[in-house]
Amino acid sequence: MIRLFVLKRGGLRWDVWLGRKDSLESSFSGANLFIPAPNSSLHTLINNFKQQGLDVEDLVVLSGSHTIGRARCVSFRQRIYETKQEYHYGYDYDHYKRYTTFRRILGSICPVKGRDNKFAPLDFQTPKRFDNHYFINILEGKGLLGSDNVLISQDMDGKIREQVWSYASNEKLFFTSFAKSMIKMGNINVLTGDAGEIRRNCRFVNT
Repeated sequence: MIRLFVLKRGGLRWDVWLGRKDSLESSFSGANLFIPAPNSSLHTLINNFKQQGLDVEDLVVLSGSHTIGRARCVSFRQRIYETKQEYHYGYDYDHYKRYTTFRRILGSICPVKGRDNKFAPLDFQTPKRFDNHYFINILEGKGLLGSDNVLISQDMDGKIREQVWSYASNEKLFFTSFAKSMIKMGNINVLTGDAGEIRRNCRFVNT
């Protein structure tokens, strides 16, 4: 059986399978082992996704979920105050007013010290809408997290940049690809047999 999943704040929907089991125990630290750090290198991101059975194309398109949501200052401070922002073409984006202005905005939200829990939107342009603007942002060097910008800055062969350009220029393509990768991600580490249970209430173990 399948059910229709509708993602709010944007025109995207896909079918997902019913009956996936939840674990009988939860572990905050365990869950975080599979979440890449906000300052991860491209190499680390690729390996992290590979360990979950996801490829580079999945990495890029699923990173597009950063078109909505917020991040704490402590997650992007390093991205603001590192001494140099080198990108694939060898340009230092600090020479460009558009990047310097963006960096100044981030600095006003997140100072060198303090305000660790102050939030900033992952996408300053359309923070409450699920769209393809995330990819436009990172092409301009305006990704909030370091792990966003490395998709461009550390892509040595240009294949990721081509994929980013495709999504930046074609929102429908991004939506279609995102749905496919979400379904693929939903089939990771599926519990079978007597392991886990299908909860009647997602927040509580069945009694």
